[in-house]
Order: sequence, then C-alpha cells, then structure tokens
Amino acid sequence: MSETQGAFAPFRHRIFRSVWIATLASSFGGMIQGVAAAWLMVALAASAQMVTLVQASIALPIVILSLVAGALADAFDRRLLMLAAQVLMLVVSTVLAVFAWLDLVTPWLLLLFTFLIGCGAAINAPAWQASVGAMVPRRDVPSAVAMNSMGFNLARSLGPAIGGVIVAVASAATAFAINAISYIGLVVVLARWRPEPEPRLLPREPLGRAIAGGVRYVWMSPNISYTLVRGFVTGAGASAVSALMPLIARDNIGGGPAVYGLLLGAFGVGAVGGAFWSHRLRIAFNNEFIVRCALLGSALGIAVTAFSTWMALTMLAMVLCGAGWVLVVSILNATVQMSAPRWVVARALSLYQMATFAGMAGGAWLWGYVTEGSTLAAALLAAAAVQVGCAVLGRWFPLPETEEMDLDLAEFREPDLAVPVTGRTGPVIVSIEYRIAEVDAAAFLSAMTDRRRVRRRNGARGWSLMRDLGDPELWVERYRNPTWTEYLRHNQRFTRDDAAIGQRIRALHQGPEGPRVRRLIERQPGFAPHAAAPDSGEWVAPVIDQSRLS
Repeated sequence: MSETQGAFAPFRHRIFRSVWIATLASSFGGMIQGVAAAWLMVALAASAQMVTLVQASIALPIVILSLVAGALADAFDRRLLMLAAQVLMLVVSTVLAVFAWLDLVTPWLLLLFTFLIGCGAAINAPAWQASVGAMVPRRDVPSAVAMNSMGFNLARSLGPAIGGVIVAVASAATAFAINAISYIGLVVVLARWRPEPEPRLLPREPLGRAIAGGVRYVWMSPNISYTLVRGFVTGAGASAVSALMPLIARDNIGGGPAVYGLLLGAFGVGAVGGAFWSHRLRIAFNNEFIVRCALLGSALGIAVTAFSTWMALTMLAMVLCGAGWVLVVSILNATVQMSAPRWVVARALSLYQMATFAGMAGGAWLWGYVTEGSTLAAALLAAAAVQVGCAVLGRWFPLPETEEMDLDLAEFREPDLAVPVTGRTGPVIVSIEYRIAEVDAAAFLSAMTDRRRVRRRNGARGWSLMRDLGDPELWVERYRNPTWTEYLRHNQRFTRDDAAIGQRIRALHQGPEGPRVRRLIERQPGFAPHAAAPDSGEWVAPVIDQSRLS
C-alpha cells in the first residue's frame, strides 16, 4: 500500500466516509458561526477581554462536561449521544439566529449561546472520537484521526473566509442560520446508522464510579497521563492564535471581518497540509520528534505574527501555526486512542480533551489579560515561549510509540464456585500465593510493580504484597473488590499486554502447579453462616479456595 493510500485508507469504510462528509459540512457551519460570533462581539464590546471570552466560552464546556460525556459514551449507545448533541446544537443555533435577526443579542447573551453550543460539542466529541475504533480497524485509527483533523481544518481553511464574507455582505444572523442548517445532514446520517452493539456481560457502572474509574485508569497509565500534560501546555500556548485573531486582523493588519476570515483560512490551509503529511511523517519519524518540531514551528509562526503588519507575511505565519497545531493534536489524540482499551477509551479521550481545552480556556483568558495590561505583541510572544516550553517538556514527558501495543481484552472465564453468589455479594478478598526462588526475587518484585499498577488501574483496592518470614520463598499477593460484580469487572478489563505481565510472574513461580488462588468473602462475626451480610444485603458465601490464577 502506498503512503497516500495509507493516509486515506479509512475512507474505504462506508460509515466513516458518510459521517466524515456530514461532519465536514457541520464543521463549515461551525467555522462560519465562530467568525460571526467573534466579530459580532468586536462590534458589541470593545474590550479585548470580552473578545477572548468568545473562545473561552466554547472551550469551557468541554472542560466542565468532557469527563461526564466520556463516562456516558463508555456506558451508553455512542450513536444516540452524538445524535442528541447534534440536535441540541441545531436548536441553540436556530434560536441564536432568530435573536440576532431581531437585534436582541447582547455581549453576555452571545457568550451564553456560544457556551450552550460548546456544551453540545463537549457531549459529542468523546462519543465521536471513541466511535472511530468501531468504524475502522485498529491499524487505520491514526490515519482516521488525522483525516478527522484534516476535515475540521479543511473547513477552517475555507469556512472563516466564507463566514467573513457572509458577515460583511449580509449579517451575523445569516451566518448563524447557515450554521443551524449545517447540522441537519449529520443528524440524518446518525439517525440512519445502525452500529453493532458492543457485548455487555455486566451491568453498567454508576456514573460516579465510572468517572472515578476513568480518572484512575488515566492517572495510572503513564502513556496517557504524559500525553495529557503535553495537551494542556499545547492548548495554553496555541489558544493565543484563535483567541487574539480578531485583534490581529483589526490592530496589526488594519482590516475587518474579511481579513479575519482570510487569516483563519490561512491557518486552516496549514492545518490541512499538516494532516495530509502526518501519515508520511509518522512513517519516517517517531511521534516525539514530530511533535517537538511542530511545536517549534508553531512558536515561530506566533512570534512572526506578533510583529508583522504585512498581510501576506501574517498569512504565511498562520499557515505555519496551523500545520504545527494539527500535527500536535492529531498525534496526541491518536496516542490516547491507541493507549486505551475499548472499555475506557471514551473516558481517556474526554480527559485528554478536558486537559487540552482547559489549557485553551485558561490561555484565552490569560492572553486577553496580558493584551489589556501590556500589548498584543507581548501576549503573542509569551504564547510562543509556552510552545517552546512544551517542546522542552518532551524530555520529561515523552510520547510513547503505540503500534506494538495489544489492547484487545484477554480471555477471562468466571470461576466455578462451591456456593452461589450474587453480583452484590462482597467484599471479595483475593490472595495469590507464589513460590519464588531467592535468585528470582528481584525479577519477581519488578514484575509485581507492574502487576500492582495494572491491578489498581483496573479497580482493585487495598493491593499488597507480603513475604512469609518462616518460608522466604513464599510470597502472597492480596487485593479486594467491593462486590462480586466488581471482581468480575476487574478481571474482564485485563488486556493481552496486561496478561503478559501475569505470564512473566508465572514463569518465575516454582512448583508443578500454578500459583494458588484463594477467593474469600469478608463477613462479620456473630452472624449465622447463612445470615445476610450487614454491609452488602446479600447472603454470605463461605471461604472459597480455588487453584486457578485470578
């Protein structure tokens, strides 16, 4: 397969192609709406702080709602979530168009409408990004992510220019109406799509527990948590370009909405080029090298913009900024997707988005504050320095190479029990006994360090490792789950890469039989053997001794 075919391989899959085209149309509408909102705010309020708050009002809902949206996307039908989000944005955009047509929009009302549209985007994004893995095979996921970025930035390259012309020739109300119409195609495609339902062997987690599980998984996965740090810093630095663009067009270039649209269009052209070349770059270089170069290129573009008063030079700088931005965000996004198994991928992506947009929202406010307190050039130069700092961060928070990861779920068979239990029976205590020769103790402890991280990441509580003082070759691993359902959920979350850690440990175990596993139910003394456990409301099962590895 040629490099170009590899880059466009996701389009061989009909559903990805249909959703991509419909999303492209919606993205055009969003870009037109964004130009209209930003320029309308310039007309309504001269304050630089209010102008930058337009960008912040779009990013803030993603910070607030992304984690909840990610948990919902992992628990419920992602198609229905996307459909609900699109309908919400359609309704809000329609109401905004009517208010603008009647000349009823005030600065704070405009921020409210853009905030609500941002809420729809926040609900939609984790479900849409997590659905990519259901639309294309794993080998095409990085290219699919890059194509999504290319589609969004293709709209960014032309949409702002079109939006600027619409605002200049017609009105902001017309631009808002066009955005409302743009959602209809995606609503139709999503309503007709019938994806295969993912098998669900256990009941859904409560929302709060699902959110906590997603945070725990990301926190204990260096591949993902490092990516979140880079996303936050990148978002903070890059937000200066979009947040201050209306002021760049007005103050540096001396233009109006058409100039603003052309500058955003130049940014989009660079982003499309970055997305198109991302596949070839990933073949030739590792992720960390590409991201560092892209960040330095983006910093150069922002620095040039700070001093340029020449339209052509500023547009070239915007091309550089756009290419750097899309290369960074597409690689970070793909890294998260390729580092998380399907059961938690939407929550991992939502946390990545929350980190990135937290940086963008905070950065948008910061650069507006710096501009008001100093100058536009000072704010842009500070943002360029942040981009350089993010490149330097790669020394301590490097991006992983994910192609060799095997995140398919390992096979797990529910153990046979001597006494029936229900899902709420618990707490369940598991102890696993290993016999390890003294010469293998160091290797065993190293493997158990990885085992501890995986156990806790997948939901185990109170993990510990003990050594028998009377028998130095005997080691006991111990952990607990609050209920039998959570015990099963914990074991069904192990990937094949996680299972490889268990194979390393079993290879060090001495003896003809495997490690001895005991599964026990905690109970309070003073109750009859078949009395109800006071903390679980279930029948208490006796001690169960199984010799199969958990």
